[in-house]
Amino acid sequence: MPIYELYSWGKHNQEIGYFASIVKIALVDNTISKGEQKLLDRAARKLNIKDEEYQKILKNPENYPVNPPVGYDESIERLYLLTKMIFADGNVDKDEVALMRKITTALSFPLDNVEKVCDEAIHLVMNDNDLEDFSAAIKKVNAV
Repeated sequence: MPIYELYSWGKHNQEIGYFASIVKIALVDNTISKGEQKLLDRAARKLNIKDEEYQKILKNPENYPVNPPVGYDESIERLYLLTKMIFADGNVDKDEVALMRKITTALSFPLDNVEKVCDEAIHLVMNDNDLEDFSAAIKKVNAV
């Protein structure tokens, strides 16, 4: 297998693991709302998740580990989408926030700063910040 195929396969596995994380948050309350479904569909397109993969992940998202992205900016972008998923059904649940913190750790944010990063992420999305502003603010809270 050529190296470029290994890279693209590895990258796709990262995307599948990340998508499964988003699904886990959507399923915390055992239902997927219309808002969550819309966000899942958009995320699946962006992450190149095929329909067959999508259905398998929906059935059992626990089968897919979070594979942290290579770059810091990509970690922040994934945090942004995770945070948006928490708000997608209009109801922020403490179990969703707890799961978000675990996933944020898996996205390579420092364990001692995860709570602060997640609190800031929630605040930023609640106030309708776009990805650019979100990224800048997270970088201030989590200077690397």
